[in-house]
Amino acid sequence: MDFGRKKVRLGDVLINSGTIIPEQLEDALNAQKGTGKKLGQVLVEKGYVNEDDIANALSSQLGLEVVDLMNISIADEILNLVPPSVLKKSKVFPFEFAENNMNVLRVAMVDPMDMYAQDDVSIITNCMIEPAVTTERTLMMAIDKYYGQSEMSGALEAYAKEKKLGGDDEEITSADEVNSSPIVVMVKEMIDNAVRQRASDIHIEALERKMRVRYRIDGALYERGKYDISLLPAVVARIKIIGGMDIAEKRKPQDGRITQIVDRMEFDIRVSVLPTVYGEKVVMRLTSKQNLTREKSQLGLKEKELKQFDHILAHPHGILLVTGPTGSGKSTTLYTALSELNQEDVNIITVEDPVEANIDGINQVQVNVKAEMTFAAALRSILRQDPDIIMIGEIRDEETARIAVQASITGHLVVSTLHTNSSASTITRLEDMGLESYLIADSVIGVIAQRLVRRLCPHCKKERIASPEELKIMDLDPNQHLTMYAPVGCGKCDNTGYRGRIGVYEIMTVTPELQRIISSKQGVEKIKEQALRDGMSTLHMSATQYVIEGMTSYEEMLRVSFDS
Repeated sequence: MDFGRKKVRLGDVLINSGTIIPEQLEDALNAQKGTGKKLGQVLVEKGYVNEDDIANALSSQLGLEVVDLMNISIADEILNLVPPSVLKKSKVFPFEFAENNMNVLRVAMVDPMDMYAQDDVSIITNCMIEPAVTTERTLMMAIDKYYGQSEMSGALEAYAKEKKLGGDDEEITSADEVNSSPIVVMVKEMIDNAVRQRASDIHIEALERKMRVRYRIDGALYERGKYDISLLPAVVARIKIIGGMDIAEKRKPQDGRITQIVDRMEFDIRVSVLPTVYGEKVVMRLTSKQNLTREKSQLGLKEKELKQFDHILAHPHGILLVTGPTGSGKSTTLYTALSELNQEDVNIITVEDPVEANIDGINQVQVNVKAEMTFAAALRSILRQDPDIIMIGEIRDEETARIAVQASITGHLVVSTLHTNSSASTITRLEDMGLESYLIADSVIGVIAQRLVRRLCPHCKKERIASPEELKIMDLDPNQHLTMYAPVGCGKCDNTGYRGRIGVYEIMTVTPELQRIISSKQGVEKIKEQALRDGMSTLHMSATQYVIEGMTSYEEMLRVSFDS
């Protein structure tokens, strides 16, 4: 299908389909001049459309199929037809031969009207081209999935040959030695791949003879490559350069920060370098402003929990504590609460270590121990800055806890995090820090304990019947018939059986009855009993509800509520 070789323009297609209006097209065309960018890219950047809108408009106007490259398996013979460099340049991806005709190649294209790209693929493969539509994001994810590993290996081998890395590879101490193209490309590709695979962390590890790269996706680590150990110093040095660290220092742990734009989204990357037996280990934590500041409805709070959350946030003063282990989504919940409270008539100040995302309209302070800017020191200064709402990244010691309590009692709303297992044990943790129980009862207005469970992939999960033992553990009638779902694995979820995560919450609102129990030091069990009477759902109860609804598996429920 070549549309009679006449030029069909994207702008006309989008206007004819009602996706954009002429004024938006004119504005985008003016912005496009001299940039070398495609019109579709400019329209997306300006927020007039998203990639799916463009794909659907092209599909309906040109009568072409929209192809999700991540949900089909592509044969090796197809993957070997066109080099990945051409796929990236032309924004195309061959995915199958036409039915009963090996001379016609079906190709997913971001711009199916790009005749030059069609001609390029046709010349390379010696086939006629039948275009289909895909989005740029899906196309780049498919290239990463099928070619990312070999591209990275190739880049690293080229570097090894070029530099002849050998016995003296520990002596890489100058920026020039690692600014060569293959290493730069490799580190950038590694971060791009991680983002597109929804990873939260990248681990680069020194094993005895290999450098291993793993991504943490939905809370679990997956190996994404092994390379020769001789390449590790160059990769680490490159990361140190872009992270603003000292590349000559190899014996001490170091921290740094990188900002990188991936698919038009800005990512803030916190880097930690740690010397280990066989070399330095690097962990990069990826966060984006968009992911941290979500709508409350996106957190996974049920209707009853949303009401409790709103009720706590409506207090003019007091302490709201969000608790849970590392990586349980505490920061996301806090930032969401702050975004909700971020109005023109309130002064919000945060003290964080480190500042995880910059939010417009909020004054954020970074802890700096070397400059004696600790949580406690920063808080004392903040109280003289006329704040209405204070966010403390984490309450770590008695001094910080005491100032937080004083601030809440003197008319401020304080939100912070603590590392505890449940809502009730948060109260006793504050007592252990040395705070008087009557002060805790007076100041704490609510505690949210949370975990993240992996969502079952909706495309491949399979039904199974719960056994009496499992029903008993879920506090359900052992004789009832309950259908649960188990993970399987498919192309959509990268064969893990899970895709994405959802929050599990235990929200404890401090009622007058609970205040009496806290101030009279009656212990964790009594606090929990009263909170349950007041309508709290435990983590175990909330996670069990997700199992009943088929959103997560029985194993995930056990993992997050083992201590309940």
